[in-house]
Amino acid sequence: MPLSGDLLRLADAVLFPGFTGHAPPDWIRRRLGAGLAGVVLFSRNIADPAQVARLTAALRAENPEVLVGTDEESGEVTRLEADTGSSRPGGYALGVVDDVDLTESLAAGLGADLSRAGISLDFAPSADVNSNPDNPVIGLRAFGADPALVARHTRAFVRGLQSAGVAACAKHFPGHGDTSVDSHHGMPVVAESGIEDALFPFREAIAEGVKAVMTGHLLVPSYDAELPATLSPKVLTGLLREELGFDGMIITDGIEMAAVAGTYGIGGASARALAAGADAICVGGEHADEATAAGIRDAIAAAVTTGLLPEERLAQAARRVRELATWAASSGSQDPADGQVGLAAARRAIRVTRRSTAAVLPLGPEPCVVELAPEMNLAIDRKTPWGVGEPLSRLRPGTSTVRLTAGRSTGPELERVLGQAAGRPLVVVVRDVHRHRWQSEALRHLLSARPDTVVVEMGLPARSDLGAVHIATYGSARVCGQAAAEALTGSL
Repeated sequence: MPLSGDLLRLADAVLFPGFTGHAPPDWIRRRLGAGLAGVVLFSRNIADPAQVARLTAALRAENPEVLVGTDEESGEVTRLEADTGSSRPGGYALGVVDDVDLTESLAAGLGADLSRAGISLDFAPSADVNSNPDNPVIGLRAFGADPALVARHTRAFVRGLQSAGVAACAKHFPGHGDTSVDSHHGMPVVAESGIEDALFPFREAIAEGVKAVMTGHLLVPSYDAELPATLSPKVLTGLLREELGFDGMIITDGIEMAAVAGTYGIGGASARALAAGADAICVGGEHADEATAAGIRDAIAAAVTTGLLPEERLAQAARRVRELATWAASSGSQDPADGQVGLAAARRAIRVTRRSTAAVLPLGPEPCVVELAPEMNLAIDRKTPWGVGEPLSRLRPGTSTVRLTAGRSTGPELERVLGQAAGRPLVVVVRDVHRHRWQSEALRHLLSARPDTVVVEMGLPARSDLGAVHIATYGSARVCGQAAAEALTGSL
């Protein structure tokens, strides 16, 4: 039976697809004119702020109340600054500093940048409590491992963003921190023992008036032993709506992720998420074409005709999306952001541990930097620059840098690097060394030959007793590398 135009329009009113290019393609323009709720921008859509402003203006020419969302957490997960590295550290560094005024100020500046670019919905902050240090996908994106700390900085980040007229979106409900599986690839399971701690920052975000909450593709057996949170009425309606009292917009994490689409397909997962209580479907970065967006719309409409998705539930979802769009259209900020807040925060987050009485710092001339580069999770844009070598070269001319991946960190290669570093200061930069055996082995090799090595950890530091001096940045954003270079040269 053909699907009615009204039903298809209602289905479009809850969709947030992605697309390719620096300008909206014809199919996005056409669908916006027919009622599409919004879009999601990725780094592939972003060249510079002026271009993004032109893009979003073109979107609003088709639908003045379109919601334009993006993942701009600051730190590792950045879309606006994917080409340069973020000018703001991520959540963990802010948690280490633990100054809620600083967090709020940084988020307000971020909101101002987003607003001027025409972006009205930010999928941030991460309200996850990173209680598992081996977590492969949250880590530095969280404010920390303590629920109270995460909660107060979640509230501050929400206040800052929304003061600039950009809707904040707390994620990944009901908490992705105490997991060991990346939901891009499989189904994480949340332990019952930690669920109340995981929920606390979300309770506080709701109390702060957060406009949106993003679901996590997580199995929470204490609430639903069969369905992941994104597809579970017990989690989205029973817990988030009824128990926690959230009445804003619930949006899914990327619906094409394996944890949900692997079982039901993208369209089937979308319809089931809406039936469970979600209001908006985020179609992430891997499926940015018209056929996928049309297939999801049709699957949602078909689910109404078969009774899987009550039409009144779909209408309720569309209403919540529309209410957020109305708020965003009447908000916004043109105030300039303070360009120094991010660097100031990164500097304050630096932690230096000296294990040698020798005068290792400040570094002497022409240091050698070895950067051990692990493969990052899909939330982090692979082209985003990071490291210490580049900013250090500006402070210490003659700096040489070699970057090694897992496949290149062989014994002969490490010996070659040690030969190049003979008679020069040696700095080894790692990211989450405790989670990558090859990094640990490479670092052990280098330290055995050069005990005077300075180790810079740009991930989550599990220990600080590595190297003659250990520097923890709690992030790999551009400003974190700058702050580390300043610490290495004594100019911090």
